[in-house]
Amino acid sequence: MLLPRSRPTPAPPQKASCRLWATMGKLQSKLRHSTYKYSRPDGIIEERTQTNAFQEYSPAHVDTVSVVAALNSDLCVSGGKDKTVVAYNWKTGNVVKRFKGHEREVTKVSCVHKSDQFFSASRDRTVMMWDLHGSVQPRQHFSGHAMVVTGVAVSPDSSQLCTGSRDNSLLLWDVGTGQCVERAAVSRNLLWDLRQTRNRIREYKGHFQTVASCVFLPRALALMPVVATSSHDCRVKIWNRDTGACLSTLSLDGSGPLTSLAVGDTRSLLCASFSRGIHLLRVDHGPGLELREVAAF
Repeated sequence: MLLPRSRPTPAPPQKASCRLWATMGKLQSKLRHSTYKYSRPDGIIEERTQTNAFQEYSPAHVDTVSVVAALNSDLCVSGGKDKTVVAYNWKTGNVVKRFKGHEREVTKVSCVHKSDQFFSASRDRTVMMWDLHGSVQPRQHFSGHAMVVTGVAVSPDSSQLCTGSRDNSLLLWDVGTGQCVERAAVSRNLLWDLRQTRNRIREYKGHFQTVASCVFLPRALALMPVVATSSHDCRVKIWNRDTGACLSTLSLDGSGPLTSLAVGDTRSLLCASFSRGIHLLRVDHGPGLELREVAAF
C-alpha cells in the first residue's frame, strides 16, 4: 500500500533588515532601536524608543570582554577571555595592536596617565606592562600573587604599581625593576575610606543585579556632576552624583553582563560585555541626558 507523500513545511519568511556593507566588509551599518529611560524634573520617569544608525566594526576580541580602559581620546585598551590585550581605535574601528603573553583570562587593565603604556592583570596570577609603540612582548613582568589578580593601580608618576588579589594580599611594585617592595595582608571585604569617616555618602539604587563598574563623567556633560554605572542586568545608568537620582537608563539586551565602563571623551562611553564585545555609547542632551548605543566592536 502506498502512503501519501507529505509535503515539506515551508520555511517562515525572514524579517527584512536594512543593512549596508562597505566594500571590504569591515564596517556594517544598520538601523538599531534602543530603549532608554530618563527622569523629568517633575519626577516622572519616561521611556522612549529611539532609532539610530548603528555601526558594527570588526570585533576586538573573539570571546568575552572582561575590561576596557581609555588610553587617550582615540584609543582604548581591552582584555578578555581570549587572553589577549588589544589596543583599538574606537573612532575608526581599527585594531591598532594585539598583545599576547598571559596564559589565562585578562581581568583588569590600567593605563598610565598621558602615556602610551598600560598594565594588564590576569587569572594567571601575573601583571604585565606593555608599550603601545614597543614590542608585542611585555615590557615588564610582575609575578608574586598566589591567586587571580583582581586590581591594578599605578602611581601618578608611574614609578610604582599596586596590585590586589583574591589571595588577600596587596603588593607594591617598583615598575622599573619589576621587584615587589612591600606586601600587606588584607581582608577581601576591607573598605578603605580616604576621609576616615563611617558615614554613607550617597546610594544609587536602581540596578537589580551586580553592579560591575562605576565611573565619574566629565563635568562638561551636564550642569550637575554625574556618574555612570554598568551592571550584570544589561543596563547602563547615569546618575546625579549628589542626589542619587537616575537621569538615564540604556538597556543593552542580549549583551550579557556588562563588566566594565570607561570614559572615551566628553560625550562617549565604552562598555565591555560578556556576549557582544565592546559597545560605544553616546550621551546626548535632550529633555534629560539621553544615552544611546552608536557602535559595537
